[in-house]
Amino acid sequence: MIRFNCDYLEGTHPRILEALAETNLSQTCGYGEDEYCEAAREVIKKACKCEDAAVHFLVGGTQANLTVIASILRPHQAVLCVKEGHVNAHETGAIEATGHKVMAIEGKDGKISAEQIREQHKLHWGDGAHEHITQPKLVYISNPTELGTIYSKRELEAIRKACDDCNMYLYLDGARLGYGLASKENDLTLEDIAKNCDVFYIGGTKVGALFGEAVVITNKALQEDFRYIIKQKGGMLAKGRLLGIQFFELFKDGLYFEISEHAMKMAELLKSGLSELGYKFYADSPTNQQFVIVADEKLKQLDEKYSYEYQMRYEEKYSVVRFCTSWATKEEHVLALIEDMK
Repeated sequence: MIRFNCDYLEGTHPRILEALAETNLSQTCGYGEDEYCEAAREVIKKACKCEDAAVHFLVGGTQANLTVIASILRPHQAVLCVKEGHVNAHETGAIEATGHKVMAIEGKDGKISAEQIREQHKLHWGDGAHEHITQPKLVYISNPTELGTIYSKRELEAIRKACDDCNMYLYLDGARLGYGLASKENDLTLEDIAKNCDVFYIGGTKVGALFGEAVVITNKALQEDFRYIIKQKGGMLAKGRLLGIQFFELFKDGLYFEISEHAMKMAELLKSGLSELGYKFYADSPTNQQFVIVADEKLKQLDEKYSYEYQMRYEEKYSVVRFCTSWATKEEHVLALIEDMK
């Protein structure tokens, strides 16, 4: 079975596995206060060109999201995001379980706009009974989005301005950030993201690591006591060095960006191959997630050899499915899929 249903189906990049094996019997202190985590923090801050940032390592994306959001919001405040947002659609109510409402609105191509943020702010504070309504305080975006689209620098700067004008925080989920940065259509850098977001995280789980996400807090007001919240939410790994070793390996010499570029080459190969065959796409994704409209009869044939993520019914005899490439996708597998899609 050749699997294209997600981008974390393999274990980890061989260099990370080697680094973990080489350091396996070394002794360090726990809970992320070891020298490996400290070295990883330094290379990440250097990559972001933000020496004042606080960097923390958590095991997974949902843990990162609920820990960050719980640390920022007061009990009466809510998260604003598009309906496809991961915190709204794929985290089993993790944010609501912390006591915070997720306010989901219709976006465009999986993205929220600065105008929508201003509109939601105006709707809340313009209501005479606003004290009886959950207050939107944090804007949640992901890059790439759940539809594989990405934010431009202009869009991100406009959202930052809207958040400042509306006294709201901006948090970016970067589970697939490497693939977004490697896209040919991207004009954002890690430095741009650090300048415009109060908090963001760099995804490792889906971009070459065995597991782990690096939370980067650039807003100094939000840095205080964050480790308390990590511990309280069950996100503080006793053997924190396992995270530090991985992120140091990914960022010490640009491996993170190198393997992300490979995933994008494979995605571009798949997209161009399917386009030449006449296939249509549900979303125009410039990243590693490709949403393809496929006849149900063709899917029955594919099921014998491939796995993919079923998304939705498109028409009576057609469906939308997602094919994902990753840092470890083999070119021969992409070419085989294209051939079998004829």
